[in-house]
Amino acid sequence: ETRKVTLTAAGRQLAEATNQGFNIIQAGIDKVTAKDKLINVATTSSFAALVLIPALHHFYQQFPEITVNITSGEQLTTDNFTLPVRFGIREQQNKADIIKSEQFNLFSAPHVTEKFSNNESVIIYTTKWKNNAFPKAPLEDWLALNALQNKQVVVKYFDQELFGIQQALLENAYVFCSNTLTQGYLQAGLLKELNTQAIDSAFCYYIENKQKNTTRHNHMFIEWLDNLML
Repeated sequence: ETRKVTLTAAGRQLAEATNQGFNIIQAGIDKVTAKDKLINVATTSSFAALVLIPALHHFYQQFPEITVNITSGEQLTTDNFTLPVRFGIREQQNKADIIKSEQFNLFSAPHVTEKFSNNESVIIYTTKWKNNAFPKAPLEDWLALNALQNKQVVVKYFDQELFGIQQALLENAYVFCSNTLTQGYLQAGLLKELNTQAIDSAFCYYIENKQKNTTRHNHMFIEWLDNLML
């Protein structure tokens, strides 16, 4: 004869509490696991729009299980859970944090490039950053390096590189900016680099406290970004 086993009232209460406890633990594990697969990145608007976002599909092809959340802006506020990719002065950064030292050159739409030497006067867009601690874009040094200091140049400014590139394309003008930010436009055939000598700048992109961002997925993203910047 099969015996029927039933829980006492106290036993049922204990079983329910135990089951609830396991559910809470599992929910916590699921939350931690999901958070571990999310990478929060904070960077400048131009770097996000011109470099990171266009390249993300390559990252997802390599790491489909990871989600990248990008926050952009010129005034970056970060926390211990956010990977900060910043633009700054190279000499002020830890060398190990730097992912790209910036060179500048002149760019334009392909059909405008060849007109540069023939035009007596040209319009050049470049950047005047909101951060007053930043030095100027090295346009004057670049003109001297390329023996163009006597050329008639009308310089116009935006506070973000992205706007200067877009306006130069709209006006059939030229833009003086970093090689890093133009790579996508160059590959798409929208921009062409002039046959002039690029100049080193005081600027770089860096990840603050790069060595401390050691979670497994952060490490994957940093390694991927380092390769992207080569």
